[in-house]
Amino acid sequence: MANKQIHNTSINQLMLIVIIILIGILIFKNLIYYLPGFLGAITMYILFRRSYIKLTENRRWNKSLTSILFILLSLVFIVLPLWGIINYLSPQISKILSNTDQIVTQFNLVKKYMSDKPMLREIDLSDEALLAGLQRFTKYIPSILNSVVEVAVNILVAFFVLFFMQVHYKKMENYIANAIPFSLKSKMEVWHEVDLMVRSNALGIPILGLCQGLVAMFGYWFFGVDNFVLWGILTGISSIVPVLGTMTIYVPLCVVVLATGNTVNGLGLLAYCFLLVGSIDNILRFTILKKLGDVPPMITVFGVLLGLNMFGMLGLIFGPLILSSMGVLFKVYRNEFGRADSISSKMEGE
Repeated sequence: MANKQIHNTSINQLMLIVIIILIGILIFKNLIYYLPGFLGAITMYILFRRSYIKLTENRRWNKSLTSILFILLSLVFIVLPLWGIINYLSPQISKILSNTDQIVTQFNLVKKYMSDKPMLREIDLSDEALLAGLQRFTKYIPSILNSVVEVAVNILVAFFVLFFMQVHYKKMENYIANAIPFSLKSKMEVWHEVDLMVRSNALGIPILGLCQGLVAMFGYWFFGVDNFVLWGILTGISSIVPVLGTMTIYVPLCVVVLATGNTVNGLGLLAYCFLLVGSIDNILRFTILKKLGDVPPMITVFGVLLGLNMFGMLGLIFGPLILSSMGVLFKVYRNEFGRADSISSKMEGE
């Protein structure tokens, strides 16, 4: 009996897949520095896609000029606000950190205030713990300084890639659709999930941070907190922190106010932040954010944790997308290879 031989077609197919994977790994490894730029371009492409197609297909606008228009709008409404916030925060934070006498005085007041409180006195505020915390913080300073150049380069990459993605969107989408070996139903489910997650996070996170920051800023002003604009901005930024969120800013701030002897303002500010700043999150999730995309909170929380480790700030968008993709892939597997339809029909027949 002759041994069964593997067909040459199967060998060629396997070799081609291996070559594609190896080249893909090589490209990814050497272009990982520009990964945030590519992810940013994908984000903006998905956000602008409907408007771009409407203007270029229905109203016959020039594709290149329309793409340049969207790039200019991105500069005005995304890049310039971020640059303004960074430009404002940098000197303010430097001014606070340079005033060491005031920091030491307030730290000692907080330590004294917490020493006779049953729950708070368990927190280690020794000089050794403070020194260890400062040492951990200073480790991030070089990476923060280097990230300024990295962000600038990736912004240019994002706009460059976005231009060609928009101008040649038909060829690009057809190429991707033909390259994915799934049925039309599975392809539509994948696209729907990607579109939903990108829109809900790219629009929802800034809206949530802006609203919580403004509400907190008003409360800080009303209860007499110094530099209320600075602390309001930091509170809005802290809304991206998983689980704790804005509590990472307003709870220590309230403790400082209480430690300085302003008991009424401290308790009032704590109640205000807990009832209003904290509840804004739930209100927006059941109103505006639900219209953008009803994303389960568990996917958002753990997706953000996953994404921040993988992609940095853009992980806020793509982390939940990667996590939710598991559910989509199970659906795709069911569509392509499963028997869910026949099982459900039998159950209905019974």
